[in-house]
Amino acid sequence: MRRLALLLAGAAVLAALAGCSTLTFVKRRLPPPTVTADGVIFRFAAPSAKMVQLAGNWPENNWLAGQAQSGSFNVGLMKDDDGDGIWTRTEKLPTGRYQYKFVVDQTNWKEDPNNPNRTNDGYGGNNSVLDVR
Repeated sequence: MRRLALLLAGAAVLAALAGCSTLTFVKRRLPPPTVTADGVIFRFAAPSAKMVQLAGNWPENNWLAGQAQSGSFNVGLMKDDDGDGIWTRTEKLPTGRYQYKFVVDQTNWKEDPNNPNRTNDGYGGNNSVLDVR
């Protein structure tokens, strides 16, 4: 009897979930950085973010160090043009190996979940690594 009750409860939960969008439960997988003729396209999913920045070790960005010099938080600023929570930025990078992270709302530094290439960041985490050829 108890087994039947558990099976019925499980079936009720599955029936309720069947009406829900799968996007609620499955994180959208984005491509890793993509090299194009216009530059490297970086993408990051952060639906609740108010601001996302791309921070990296190339000279023009220098881990957002330009903020201190310019007094602006526009260094590496990414855009969510259609409001779907997918932030993008195209960055012109010459051939080389680069490290980067995404900075959400100026405080949360995140590695790229869509890029498996990583290296130790020296702070107990990892930086994402990109080779541009």
